[in-house]
Amino acid sequence: MTRRIFFGIAAALALLSPASAQTRQTDVIYGHKQGIALSMDVFVPEKSKANGIGILWMVSGGWNSRHEDINPALGKAFTDRGYTLFQVVHGTQPKFTLPEIMQDIHRSVRFVRSNASRWGINPDKLGISGGSAGGHLSTMIAAYGGPGDPTAKDPIDRASSAVQCAACFYPPTDFLNYGKDGAKAMLNPFLKGYWPAFGITDKTTPEEIERLSKTLSPIYGINKSTPPIFLIHGTADLLVPIQQSERLIAKLKEEGVPCELVTRPGRGHGWPGIENDALLLMDWFDKYLTSPRR
Repeated sequence: MTRRIFFGIAAALALLSPASAQTRQTDVIYGHKQGIALSMDVFVPEKSKANGIGILWMVSGGWNSRHEDINPALGKAFTDRGYTLFQVVHGTQPKFTLPEIMQDIHRSVRFVRSNASRWGINPDKLGISGGSAGGHLSTMIAAYGGPGDPTAKDPIDRASSAVQCAACFYPPTDFLNYGKDGAKAMLNPFLKGYWPAFGITDKTTPEEIERLSKTLSPIYGINKSTPPIFLIHGTADLLVPIQQSERLIAKLKEEGVPCELVTRPGRGHGWPGIENDALLLMDWFDKYLTSPRR
């Protein structure tokens, strides 16, 4: 759930190839709340490479999100493959809790879909990605993204927040069964530092902790219409146990949803060479977004 994943991937990707043409649109505002502008940076490929597909990357570590963590090297990796990459900055905890952060993520997808023609992408071919907390937000959208409010005054809020594909690194997926069956993540002293993200305090009742843990776990939103999901996870991850990805994959298979888990034996929460694994995320998007869903 830390920001280390973002820095590791972005820095390493910068070494893969020399600089090439890509257009970066900075501080594209996708919404406002409490007097704060929510924004993203958009990385657009050369026209000759563009495949008409948009990928939203969650700039999030520990559910903190900063503009300083947006990295053009990551944008280049995706634009070199023809993707338009939207690096999304959300309201950060502890000022905003996860239920509020999820509103930002839904809004970002609705915004991209509503403005698809602006970047020459297909509004029905959107993917989502990220690592750790960013992976959690990605799988939450995969599980819970859906129709907008047809009565909303803002036309963006009428658009769907559903994505057609997700691929990410080691996401927490079930806070009620964390590491083993029945182990509640928010009662684990090791994870108490994340209470502010959930809006939990010493006065929060066990019933409310249970409700929040379930509501904010993507596994409980999985059904037969969930889009294809690809995960990469280290077997020695102490912060987000690999059991979290294994549980999600088992549920996806139960529902007949295309899915795959790639494991990295002995690896923890990030590892040397992870930039090559980042390319596997794009392979998954190639498979399910550049051709009709199977």
